[in-house]
Amino acid sequence: MSEFRLCPALSEIDPVQWDALHDGGNPFLQHAFLAGLEQTGCLRTDWGWRPQHPTLWRGNTLVAAAPGYLKDNSHGEFVFDHAWANAYARYGLDYYPKWLIGIPYSPVTGPRMMAPDDDIRRLLLDGMIAETERNGWSSLHVNFLPEWEAGAFSPEWLARGDIQFHWRNRGWKDFPEFLEALQPKKRKNIRQERAKVQDAGYRFRQLHGDELGESELQAMYAFYARTFDAYGNAAALTLDFFRHLANTMPRQTLFVLAEREGSIRAGALFLRGGDTLYGRYWGSNEQSPGLHFETCYYQGIDYCLREGLTSFEPGAQGEHKIARGFLPTPTHSRHWIADARFRPALQAWCAAEKNAQADYALHLQQAVPYA
Repeated sequence: MSEFRLCPALSEIDPVQWDALHDGGNPFLQHAFLAGLEQTGCLRTDWGWRPQHPTLWRGNTLVAAAPGYLKDNSHGEFVFDHAWANAYARYGLDYYPKWLIGIPYSPVTGPRMMAPDDDIRRLLLDGMIAETERNGWSSLHVNFLPEWEAGAFSPEWLARGDIQFHWRNRGWKDFPEFLEALQPKKRKNIRQERAKVQDAGYRFRQLHGDELGESELQAMYAFYARTFDAYGNAAALTLDFFRHLANTMPRQTLFVLAEREGSIRAGALFLRGGDTLYGRYWGSNEQSPGLHFETCYYQGIDYCLREGLTSFEPGAQGEHKIARGFLPTPTHSRHWIADARFRPALQAWCAAEKNAQADYALHLQQAVPYA
């Protein structure tokens, strides 16, 4: 018999038991990553983040779990539901708090219901729905789940999707071989972009967490914070979290640093999974033609080809990635609405969104860069 429990802090769960629930291929599910967010000041209640991790236990053994957060806003989720919140407000109802199952600040696809099979996943989902109803929360959201996990969800769950741009290795051994697969114009443009960066005097270092010094960590954090400041947003992650990643996930943390005239001028932070590289954050203290593309995309492709990784997910949005070899890739989420009166209207809203995205996907296929 399984017992459903809510866990308000990942530090209360043995890391070995948590990490035994997944195959280690997705770094964002690791206890070290998620607990680090909680322990280094990245998840603040005044920013709307309250950890509430659903778990299933058999005695003292953890048999299923998911990363969960009670949310007082929709910040840092990347599945946008402001229209839903506005609809609730028009009827004098509260949309917040809602319950999010996902990875904070990370629009990355990966398992969400960490369980051995669909039957256990459904038990976990049943417990989550019961907890949502018991607490009077408006809704329950499972963001960026893999398509194969969707079978555990009943038809009551609303389906939403989006499109990201991912690179896949088709068997290329190195960057020149990858370029040869592109249309001539796209190939020429990439060569020109890379040449401009090299001619400007930039040289690049790719460093894992255990190869970083404090100066590199501080430089990368400054670039990250600068990018958020430039767009008027608060930098949610802390320097302590960057240090935490380097110390606890040393071979899965990758910094690409661009140097010119003996100093670091730009950088990008990546996380490495089992067969996938994930681009997360970038920044610079100067602008130069092609610097962003080289630091964030071409260096990542180079790394994947050298290390034998098959996929590269550089983050959300950005049609400009298509011309650089990244292809449109669907993402998936599921949403359970507690108030049954809202479900038909939101179902119709989701259907209209799905049709619009299908048209968008057809449009994007016309820009595929491969010969």
